[in-house]
Amino acid sequence: MVGLKTHCKALLIVRRDADQLRRYVHLGTGNYHSRTARIYTDFSLLTSEPKLTEEVAIVFNTLTGLAGYPGLKKLMVAPFDMHSRLIRLIERERDHARAGKPARIVAKLNALVDQEIIEKLYEASCADVTIDLIVRGICCLRPKMPGLSDNIRVISIVGRFLEHSRIFYFENAGQPKVFLSSADWMPRNFYRRIELAFPVENPALRDQIINEVLPSFLHDRVKARELQPDGKYRRLKPEGTEPRAQAQWHFREVSRERVKKMTKSKKKVRADKLVPITVATEPPSTNPETDSGQKSVPSDTTAPTSPTPATTRKQS
Repeated sequence: MVGLKTHCKALLIVRRDADQLRRYVHLGTGNYHSRTARIYTDFSLLTSEPKLTEEVAIVFNTLTGLAGYPGLKKLMVAPFDMHSRLIRLIERERDHARAGKPARIVAKLNALVDQEIIEKLYEASCADVTIDLIVRGICCLRPKMPGLSDNIRVISIVGRFLEHSRIFYFENAGQPKVFLSSADWMPRNFYRRIELAFPVENPALRDQIINEVLPSFLHDRVKARELQPDGKYRRLKPEGTEPRAQAQWHFREVSRERVKKMTKSKKKVRADKLVPITVATEPPSTNPETDSGQKSVPSDTTAPTSPTPATTRKQS
């Protein structure tokens, strides 16, 4: 689409299976890039669920053909309806709280800038909706302001890996809704980019995000900093018997244990033993003197042919 940056991450495969043609879809929060995949944290979903894959096919038809956007039930798509539907989801939590029903919002983002979204979050806070925001970068919302944002908490996590995933959680009166997305809550994402937000409907995956992933971020007491009403950040530390929890450390340990079970390895590998990230060096340029038969002598400033492994500090 002319004039809009395609920022969504989607892959659609149509395969002729033994019984029928079937669509397979991969949706993610991060780029399909081998280098950033080693230093960014992201989530993705691989599914063949018919209704969701059909909607992804419609999105591809909208992007590559002359078909208009018909409106979808599962996917939220920017610049068409993502902003308005997020507004409605926040308003629904506000209405649930006013009716005495369970209401909560948890959002993990890179940035929170959009003014209308911020105003709706203030409204929800005034209606006693508990709101937790995990915003790594810029956040234009002020939490803990008396009479305005008493029920809003904002933390930022900066760790070994770049926090890049976007997660939206809405309590919805006991019927929780979870979305993963490529979009931050910024005007450029809502109006000047092609973005997707997709639901996580599988009960096991949804419960894992609600009960393990989000609490790990919210209980981080090593790399987390909390935004104060004056705009300053305060580093969070364990209080009393509270453990020194660290979200990225936890997920690395979980990943290693999962790999050990898959490979049936008994070797214990700790999360502090990180593999250094190396960058491939450019091939040496042709030296005219060498080509003429003369031996070249390396200078003291010549870069090593292989990168020196980065040292890692043991986690305390």
